[in-house]
Amino acid sequence: MRLFKLTFATIFLRKAWAISLFAILVLPFVLPLISSASEKPVLVQPARIQAAWGTLLVCTMFWGFFAAARLGESNTRSGTGEYFRTTGLSATRQLFEIWLALFAYIVPLAFAATGVCLFAAMPSDPAEHAMWRTLNFQYLTLFLLVVAPLLALACALASRFGGITGFGVTFFITVYGLYGVGYLDNMLKLEANSALQALWLYSPQYRFADLTQRLYFKTGALSGEVFSNMILYFTAILAVNTGISRLCFRTSASA
Repeated sequence: MRLFKLTFATIFLRKAWAISLFAILVLPFVLPLISSASEKPVLVQPARIQAAWGTLLVCTMFWGFFAAARLGESNTRSGTGEYFRTTGLSATRQLFEIWLALFAYIVPLAFAATGVCLFAAMPSDPAEHAMWRTLNFQYLTLFLLVVAPLLALACALASRFGGITGFGVTFFITVYGLYGVGYLDNMLKLEANSALQALWLYSPQYRFADLTQRLYFKTGALSGEVFSNMILYFTAILAVNTGISRLCFRTSASA
């Protein structure tokens, strides 16, 4: 795990993770005070929920994807990947260790956002506490399941096409999966189009993993069947993205 240790130490020394952690822990308490939520105390906790998960998503998309792309490009262009290849570390293992080092920072950020919702936005009714914990666990699980392969994809694309491409493509896919498919769905409801229907059908529906509105309106946890189906769906997307990442990843500029 030498590449993992090297990558983990590199991320730690750059300190950008600390800014993200600070933002996730502080902004959910600061933003509601300077928004309209401060006028009605009942809106403060929902505002904290939106701020916590919104900040986590922004930090992951901007810092996480950028860091993954930068690490993938650096591993190729600096000769690090080629060196570790000569020591017997395969390209698959290198991609895994780079991804694991970055994912080790994303997981605590996700737990921090979940902690804000559990300890600073818990419903006052004790009867809702179990539901609240379950829903937050479901959100945490889906978030990590969605983000994990995207980090690997950003790293792999950057190793072959450069950091800007790795970050940009992954960022676009995420935004499209969260928001674009929703607009596309609304268009298809107004007017049928076979080409757009096919595009929508094969698009990653990341919007289903966004449970912020369920937390905001306290509509309850997902049923076991629905949650299991979502796990299977996003696991299938994970498998596809993992395969693409491995095909794109390279350890040297000449590979």
